[in-house]
Amino acid sequence: MTLTSSVPLFMSTSCSSLPPSIASQQHNHQHCIETALAQARLRCKAQGARLTSQREQVFTLIWQSHKPLGAYTLMDMLAAESTKRVAPPTVYRALDFLLEYQLIHRIHSLNAFIGCTHPDDHHGNSFMICEDCGIAIEFASDQQDQNMLHMAEMFGFTVKSQSIEVVGCCQQCQQQRTVAQENDAALRNNTVQGSKPQ
Repeated sequence: MTLTSSVPLFMSTSCSSLPPSIASQQHNHQHCIETALAQARLRCKAQGARLTSQREQVFTLIWQSHKPLGAYTLMDMLAAESTKRVAPPTVYRALDFLLEYQLIHRIHSLNAFIGCTHPDDHHGNSFMICEDCGIAIEFASDQQDQNMLHMAEMFGFTVKSQSIEVVGCCQQCQQQRTVAQENDAALRNNTVQGSKPQ
């Protein structure tokens, strides 16, 4: 199935200061981590939740890149930082907390987790996942959400949560593919011309 649209996929009017498509752009990633952590602390404080040092550490590790991380990868990263093995229940409890307070999302097809770019907005789980570099770009669309609710209503279905995962190739990787294809074509052309008799 091919998705085509002349409308930008992210249409939320109340998103936070982290643009949803920043994952596929060159940027100061430390700013992403600092902004996400500040938002998480504020959200937890406002809701009377404790963002313990363990939860904060897991959250920060998830934000180390825009690539989804699995629980066992997180355990290995925590162990590397603390020089001792971290028990799986510890990591899963931290992940459950972060999911409950909508600070991260689960990407079901990868069984992995990624930071939420706009935790203060109620929204579904919608991602474009690059099969080349592995980044996941969060997106939202009011129209898409309304269509989903309308379809659910037609079938008498009550929506508890939604998850949309679109697999493809990000803009940066598409550019790299184009350059690689042009280089291959030029190399083939030079090889063919070099093999012609003079």
